[in-house]
Amino acid sequence: MHPAPSIILFTTMSGIGYGLAAVLGLGLLDPAALATKIAWIVALALISGGLLSSTLHLGNPQRAWRALSQWRSSWLSREGAMAIVTFVPLLVSAWASVIDSRHLVLPGLVGTVFCLGTVYCTAMIYASLKSVQAWHTQLTPLCYLLFAAAGGFVCASFFAFCGGGNTLVLPLLAVLFLVAAWAAKHVWRRNMLDLVPLSTPESATGLGGIGRVRLFERPHVTENYLTREMGFKVARKHADKLRIIAIGLGGIMPSLMLAALALAGSGAGALAAAGAAIALISHVLGMLCERWLFFAEARHAVMNYYGG
Repeated sequence: MHPAPSIILFTTMSGIGYGLAAVLGLGLLDPAALATKIAWIVALALISGGLLSSTLHLGNPQRAWRALSQWRSSWLSREGAMAIVTFVPLLVSAWASVIDSRHLVLPGLVGTVFCLGTVYCTAMIYASLKSVQAWHTQLTPLCYLLFAAAGGFVCASFFAFCGGGNTLVLPLLAVLFLVAAWAAKHVWRRNMLDLVPLSTPESATGLGGIGRVRLFERPHVTENYLTREMGFKVARKHADKLRIIAIGLGGIMPSLMLAALALAGSGAGALAAAGAAIALISHVLGMLCERWLFFAEARHAVMNYYGG
């Protein structure tokens, strides 16, 4: 599949944004601290920016609102509807913290649940596609939820070291979710590599009863929409290198840095905040690589007609 930059930015930014908002909704950061107030603004900005970037992938972005009309059958519509509904408790909680310096338990918990629900809907857009066998598994929403939680706790840890809350519990929870997320991703990738294709050139053409089918000539001399969007390929050696980079930057480095900062008892301070910022930046870069591979390594069944 073609790894469109807009979708990569959308899934990365909104995932971290919803994860941070979910952590803030649990009241794990001091609502009266300046760092927490900034964290609320950052969370809402990431969510909004991610949703806006997703419209850039549409042929007619001005008609994106029409996607909301199919919520009964489309996970894309459900995601859009959930994203809008989720803003209500998030804005209430953000107002309470930024303006009144207090945490509202009920709106916070509702916001946390809705954030996770929105991320789940995003993941199900891909997991519901039978035509992309690698995505069509419950491991896909599991990975999305765990990565959102991990990103949220990594981001929350940065604001904790900036003076927003507990500098021991939050970083250790971030490490826990990072390990869980990348463990789930490892299982997901092993599942992808071990897949036995359900759709083959024989089944796609209906000629399997005659014998093995091979492509004599492509249906089109020039590239078309299907070959551009569905026929993207990445060399195995490049995918392996990017996977190592993704794990190193997105998992190992932030885990080690946050664990060291937490166990050292450094608390809030400029040096600790700088270390947490490096861990956060590293995680974001790793997640961009992970999301790129998520799309680049996926194979669409339609490529059976193009010798893919």
